[in-house]
Amino acid sequence: MQAPQALMDRLDSVPMGGTGARRLVLLLSQLGDFDSLEYAQALVSVLPQLEKAGIHLIAIGIGDQGSADRFCAFTGFPRSSLMVEPDNRLHLRLGLYQGLQTPGGPWPGLLLMCAGIGSPGTLAEVLRGYTGDRNAPQRFDQPLFRLAGGEGFQRPFELATVRLQNMVEVLGRWRTYVPTDDFITQRGGTFLLEVDDSLLYVHRDQGILGFSETMANPLRFLEPYLSSQ
Repeated sequence: MQAPQALMDRLDSVPMGGTGARRLVLLLSQLGDFDSLEYAQALVSVLPQLEKAGIHLIAIGIGDQGSADRFCAFTGFPRSSLMVEPDNRLHLRLGLYQGLQTPGGPWPGLLLMCAGIGSPGTLAEVLRGYTGDRNAPQRFDQPLFRLAGGEGFQRPFELATVRLQNMVEVLGRWRTYVPTDDFITQRGGTFLLEVDDSLLYVHRDQGILGFSETMANPLRFLEPYLSSQ
């Protein structure tokens, strides 16, 4: 299956976007969205492996240049790999979920999605952040978390702490991260492209905290392509 034409048209304007290498293309939601931050933080940890495997990383998020600058400064995501769109038109052309649409505008829709309405899997993922997950890696090397349950896996409250840190960052700079609230319910997607533009992998987010099919190990889909090099 070939990559969507709308995606290829956008990549034509990106250095290394058009051809010559495998490309991991992220369609991020608003750059102030918790999913965008968490996904970027996960990818930063594998940047050397992506480079070694010859996979070119491209992210396209909703925001502006100021959003992108702050996003990268906070997450460590490479600024040269992040492009921005002022609205969700590209996301819609790619068939990505617009989120719950309500008569009262984007905020009621977002709050309902946070409660799991129109956002499957969100509540379970929030709960996992508090209860811990023995199938997920630990996030901090601190005595407090070892006392809470051991080490070598995601301890109770560990992921919730990461998400709280991200929330504090975004809420303190809301208008930097989110220049307009119009698209706060928009979800993102992941496209892994072969050199010939065929799709090796695709995931379209169905709800908040659903940027991966395997949230305990959100980059599991990449493992065959990193280990093959």
